[in-house]
This record gives sequence, C-alpha cells and structure tokens, in this order.
Amino acid sequence: MSHSLRYEVNCSILFTELPLLERPAAAADAGFDGVEFWWPFVEAVPSDADVDAFVTAIQDAGVQLVGLNFFAGDMPGGDRGLVSWPERSAEFRDNVETTIGIGERLGCRAFNALYGNRVNGAAPEAQDELGAENLALAARAAARIGGTVLVEPVSGAERYPLLTAADALAAIDRAGESNIGLLADLYHLAVDGDDVDAVIAQHAGRVAHVQIADAPGRNEPGTGDLPLDRQLVALEAAGYAGWVGLEYKPSTTSTDSFGWLPRDRRTAVTGTH
Repeated sequence: MSHSLRYEVNCSILFTELPLLERPAAAADAGFDGVEFWWPFVEAVPSDADVDAFVTAIQDAGVQLVGLNFFAGDMPGGDRGLVSWPERSAEFRDNVETTIGIGERLGCRAFNALYGNRVNGAAPEAQDELGAENLALAARAAARIGGTVLVEPVSGAERYPLLTAADALAAIDRAGESNIGLLADLYHLAVDGDDVDAVIAQHAGRVAHVQIADAPGRNEPGTGDLPLDRQLVALEAAGYAGWVGLEYKPSTTSTDSFGWLPRDRRTAVTGTH
C-alpha cells in the first residue's frame, strides 16, 4: 500500500460488534489515530446529551475525527441522503448546523453529503436544483470552520443518481461553491463501472477524500481483485495528500481484517506528511 498516505477507520462499518461509543477506542487499540463515521445518531437533530457523549468518546479515545456524514435518513432501509429529496430537505437543513457543530468541536473538516435517491413525484431536474441549493448551503456552513463538503458516487442503490465521478462532479459544479470536493470511494467507482484510473488521471485535483474496500464483496484489501495499491500510489503521485478511509466490511473480525496493513502504517505520525 502507498507509503505515506494516512489510513483511518470508518467506525460505522468496522467494529460494529461493539457499541458505537466504544469503537473509537477500539480503533486506537488497533493502532489507528483517525476515524470517520456515517451519521452516528438516529435522528437529524439529536439531543445535546447524545452529541456530548459522541464527542467525549472520540476525545477520550485520543483519535482524530477525520470525516462525518450528514444525516442520510434510514440507511439500512435504503435511504441514501436527503440533499435532493424535496419532502425531507428541511430535515437536511436542520442537520447541517448540528453536523458542522460536531466538526468544530472535534477538528473534523470533511463532511459527506449523501445526495439522495430519485423519488417518485419529483422531476430529476427539480431534485438536482434542490440538491445544488442544499449542497451550497452546507458548503457555506462548513466554510465557517474551514471545512469541505464531500459528494460521493455510490453503488448498490438503484435509484441513487450519482454513479460515476463525472455524475458527482456535475452535482458539485451545479452547487457552485469552492469548498465542495469529490469523495473518491474506489470500491463504489469500480462497482459502478467507472474507469478509476482515468478518474485519478483526470480529476485527482478535485478529490477531497478517499475511501477503499475490495471488490467483489466490499471486504478488506486483498480479498478481491481491485488494484487498490496501484491506484493509491497513482493518487498520491497526482498530489493527493489526504486520508484514506477504510470503509469495508471485515471478512472476519474487525481486528483480524487489518492484517494487510502493517501496524506501523496505521498511524499518521510516522513518515513524512
């Protein structure tokens, strides 16, 4: 794997055998010093006590919160974000302040805005217009703390309209704010049939965050046939110097699924960054 990129753990898909608030410490025990989460609460605007408990769990574990998703609806039920969903747009807007507030407290500067599925009763053009408005609104909120909003192509959701990097970049361009970047999940891009090497060659400068899993299966690197090592090296050579989020389902236990990454490579403090 690429020798100076920093790796961090998505604690919404890894360590799920543990209660959510215990996962940051488990990541630290495994040798990582960065974590990311999907929206970690049931509702768009959780109680102050719930937010405080999450913030404290990250702080007590001594890890950096690298990325946080905005509220995306019922993910297990098939929802994939509220950004372009007319009936739930207000919920997204209410969630923005909470999300950016958590980021401000924890030094997190990357916020993933899942775009939302196509819905019946709304024209795609109308959804895209709303999506642009809401991405711009989120970006302006994130800008107050020097943050970036991420837009991500996703696989496995048949009504999610952003499948390729070009789809996501078009949504970003419609929003028109400079602090919205591409979340390049090399797994999703590959499964959706995008040309990942071409994306890296053409758009590395617009990549604001990277996530990986192998395919088929969405398990840890080495369990499938994606050329993740080569692609990460290419991203780094093209100037990407950010984090790489491990957003995979462990094929065994979470702890056993890190064998592909030597322990001395799991911390951002070694090497030159």
